[in-house]
Amino acid sequence: MAATATETSSQGTHMFEAEKGQALPFGATVMPDGVNFSFFSLHADAATLVLFEKGQPHPIAEIPFPENGRIGNVFTVKVKNLDYENIEYGLRVYGPNDPENGHRFDPDTIVLDPYAKSVTGRPVWGQQAAEHDAFPHRGRIFRDNFEWYDDRPLQLPIEDLVIYEMHVRGFTRHESSGVLHPGTFEGIREKIPYLKEIGVNAVELMPVFEFDEFEHSRTNPETGEMLLNYWGYSTINFFSPKAGYAAQPHGGEVNELKLLVKTLHENGIEVILDVVFNHTAEGNENGPTLSFKGIDNKTYYMLTPEGYYFNFSGTGNTFNANHPAVMNFIIHCLRYWVTDYHIDGFRFDLASALARAEDGTPLEDPPLMKLIAHDPILGKTKLIAEPWDAGGLYHVGMFPAYGRWAEWNGKYRDSVRQFVRGDENMVAEIRNRLIGSPDLYPGRGPIATVNFITAHDGFTLADLVSYNEKHNEANLEDNQDGHNDNLSWNCGVEGPTDDPEILALRQRQMMNLLTILMMSQGVPMVLMGDEVGRSQQGNNNTYCQDNELNWLDWTLREKNETLFTFFKRLVAFRHRHPVLRNGHFLRGEDYKEAGAADITWHGKKPNKLDTSDKSRLIAFMLSGKHAKGGLAEDNDLYVAFNMHWEEEQLTLPKPPSRKKWHVFLNTSPGAPQIICEVDQEPLIEDQKHFMIGPRSSIVLVAK
Repeated sequence: MAATATETSSQGTHMFEAEKGQALPFGATVMPDGVNFSFFSLHADAATLVLFEKGQPHPIAEIPFPENGRIGNVFTVKVKNLDYENIEYGLRVYGPNDPENGHRFDPDTIVLDPYAKSVTGRPVWGQQAAEHDAFPHRGRIFRDNFEWYDDRPLQLPIEDLVIYEMHVRGFTRHESSGVLHPGTFEGIREKIPYLKEIGVNAVELMPVFEFDEFEHSRTNPETGEMLLNYWGYSTINFFSPKAGYAAQPHGGEVNELKLLVKTLHENGIEVILDVVFNHTAEGNENGPTLSFKGIDNKTYYMLTPEGYYFNFSGTGNTFNANHPAVMNFIIHCLRYWVTDYHIDGFRFDLASALARAEDGTPLEDPPLMKLIAHDPILGKTKLIAEPWDAGGLYHVGMFPAYGRWAEWNGKYRDSVRQFVRGDENMVAEIRNRLIGSPDLYPGRGPIATVNFITAHDGFTLADLVSYNEKHNEANLEDNQDGHNDNLSWNCGVEGPTDDPEILALRQRQMMNLLTILMMSQGVPMVLMGDEVGRSQQGNNNTYCQDNELNWLDWTLREKNETLFTFFKRLVAFRHRHPVLRNGHFLRGEDYKEAGAADITWHGKKPNKLDTSDKSRLIAFMLSGKHAKGGLAEDNDLYVAFNMHWEEEQLTLPKPPSRKKWHVFLNTSPGAPQIICEVDQEPLIEDQKHFMIGPRSSIVLVAK
């Protein structure tokens, strides 16, 4: 028998007929005869559905979940006569309030449905919620009517990707961006021609799940500027896009993100989401109750025997990712983004935290990682782990892979930085990094390594060659936050300078770093703005800076035109030459009887690589006849890096029969041309010798 609930609001009298619902799917689902609500809680005793008129501070109805609607540990109710497009909803959940035993039920607090597909509370970026709103984060209900036509994830080979890590707001928020909707999904869509111009074919979006930018906000007493949760690594809801990234507030975020994905796909660009399943915005025992704490704290979080929160994320709590119910939640979430948003891949923040048991013990065979790897719906989805956590786990080269997982290769980052700044004893190390880190991924191949030199967390490329020390004073943490060992070199002066020699050296060092990245086997990733020399003024932890420290200044494109052109042509060269993008490790053997091994190593003289402590020079030749996957024969390439402060004369290996060396790239001081158009490489007069300058790179093409 259905129950009838009658409630009165400022808009009149509302009558709702409620009855038991369906257990699946979880969340709010529009049905022909009403809206079905369903959520899981292992330890709850009862629950009430709380309905609001859109934007109103007080509920218009509270409907108990019927006892006969409980199916196992799932609460269900179906509500008829519901104008769902004008409704917001939440939950009151009843159960023990016994923190020592892990329970924090509080029916006085209305909590957010974990499966809500759209969330109110932050419809406009930087706009505070109503001061007296007891429930600022509410679920919204919508019927999906987005038309994808024939769009689907692109499924580009991962080794062919050039990934561009970017922040949705920071990419176009600067006044120089010239877009109609700065700082939004639409802003990115307006700049797709730029992404195509620089040649990237995958964007990795920093967190787009709903978060509260006012979390831990504070005011800079000197400037009056508000420091916000700008990066967004503090999720409130895992199924809803960030409303503040929409050009049209109050619900535009869903269709705008879908339209962005669809348009990127039309332009051959994949979309990878940076996802944060290791923790939530609810913090530790002193943090707010927003959703999971009030629904089933003991299930969703890792707790100590005393009921406190394990903190392997460094942010107060750790998601209980290997609990069966939580694993299902994460799988449902990933499937949703792939099926409903056509997402191509995910980068998992602090993924090592997801490889811990419920008591925090590291697992050799973590069920969640295995489940994600073998899930049928995620079967073609790219999976990238940040293979460490804040609790001390460091899984670079050891992350449980199950034949699927790639990794952010932190050792690649560190090795390249050390080599380019001129550290000793780095040649043997950099050799492994250039060929895809076979020492780290012997069973997986170079497709397992996402090579990067800079990322959102740390120095930008320009700052890496301009600062020896971090300068994070603007974060108001006494410069105690952020990494201390940045493996950087300021080229002789800390920070800004007008010295032309130092500026030239810094530009050369940036070019060297980019060249190594694009000449390496594996999957290159670059940070937004590195292509134009964006600086954060030495701040290596700009998590709270919603200002020009983080926003991309589009005038840099013209100011640093030489670097910008260098980057574009370098990326185009990588796309042009499949020999740089093998999906398997190079062996140093001629297994195709091509007349040359797939790779040969050289020093000042052919086939004589010096790996001694004092050596700072490495060169290699790639045989085009060993290009990946049986593709048409590629050119042979000769690449050399001299990170010594003195020039060196190279004796060149002999190119294939009837072919001669042409120079594509030469960062040596005084070079006639730093980089040329792809396939327009000029012939070298002296085919036997080449003078490589101090701290310089060269790339030659045989044709």
